[in-house]
Amino acid sequence: MSEFNAFFLMKPEDVKRYAVEVLHRFAPEEETECREIGDGNINYVFQVRSCKDGRSVIVKQADKLLRSSGRPLDIYRNKIEAETLKLEASLAPRFIPEVYYYDETMAALSMEDISAYKNLRKELAAGRVYGHLAENLSTFLAQSLLPTTDLVMDRREKKERVKFFTNPELCDITEDLVLTEPYYDYKGRNILTAGNEDFVRTFLYEDADLHAQVGMLRNGFMNNAQALIHGDLHAGSIFANEEGVKIIDPEFAFYGPMGYDIGNVIGNLFFSWANKAFTGAGAEQTAAVRSLIADLCDKTAEKLAEKYDEIVRFPLYQTEGFRKAYLDGIMADSYGYAGTEIIRRVVGDSKVMEVTSVTDPDQRIPMERALIKMGIFLIKHREQGLTGQTVARAFDMILA
Repeated sequence: MSEFNAFFLMKPEDVKRYAVEVLHRFAPEEETECREIGDGNINYVFQVRSCKDGRSVIVKQADKLLRSSGRPLDIYRNKIEAETLKLEASLAPRFIPEVYYYDETMAALSMEDISAYKNLRKELAAGRVYGHLAENLSTFLAQSLLPTTDLVMDRREKKERVKFFTNPELCDITEDLVLTEPYYDYKGRNILTAGNEDFVRTFLYEDADLHAQVGMLRNGFMNNAQALIHGDLHAGSIFANEEGVKIIDPEFAFYGPMGYDIGNVIGNLFFSWANKAFTGAGAEQTAAVRSLIADLCDKTAEKLAEKYDEIVRFPLYQTEGFRKAYLDGIMADSYGYAGTEIIRRVVGDSKVMEVTSVTDPDQRIPMERALIKMGIFLIKHREQGLTGQTVARAFDMILA
């Protein structure tokens, strides 16, 4: 009887045997090495590599407990991730690592090793702003999102998918950490930089109009089962090199508003821009990130429209009035959720390195305030026909 017939949390030596006995990726006598490469809070990620020829495989195992606190979690999320990757690969294959196998018993997902690609957040921090990013990211977003809507899919099949991809535990995390606590800190988990407490109270905790707008976005996230979304598409879930990009970690996937994914990508790029602007990284690097944001916004809108015209065939949805309202709504949502992502990473308890690496209060405090103001601008102005250039100019004015 195999040791892998019942769930247990694997260590590196276990993963080496697993890669031989279950995955059959290596011969029993083949020498391999295994190391944990993930630093996440809810999964264990291992790379198994042949010492002979360098062949490798990634094994990602879900735990039943949150690593930091021991809070119970449903390991079904790993099945959702596996199925999301497979579906995204069928729609946008060049952007997704190949899934080799999903083991429901071990809650283990085995896939292609994409170590030739690097974490986009870290690449941008190092000044590597690849010229293809806006083109590739906008293409991925259009190709992976719109075809999963019932503008295109059979209605019954889409409803079955909504049920399959229901992901209550991880949606609950987003609904609290992104769409509630930055404005209403009812769990006391926000982490504010000393000197910014009064600013946060005035601009985030006491602005009733902002609360109404965030409430609309929160309601949309919870009730608009529009498309299968990645659900956590920040810069750390995007890997890139000079050749292209790969998208990983869709464990937060569920049927929600397309704009949430698009907004996450856009919002996370502002951290790189702000960091470079306030730490004196150089005008060339700062301008490159600014251009990336502006281009990504406009290219995403363009590619969604192109994809819409290519695949939407239902007559009522082909009318110009519906088409414009639908596409405008996606982009309005995108800017709004970009704003909520920016704000939550500044005041919430899940921060980003572009912010935390700035330790000088004379830089950190004004940088955080600029980001919060930009987040508020995006939320409050999301339905005013924003473009890449108007968004970029808005941050220019905030930084001035």
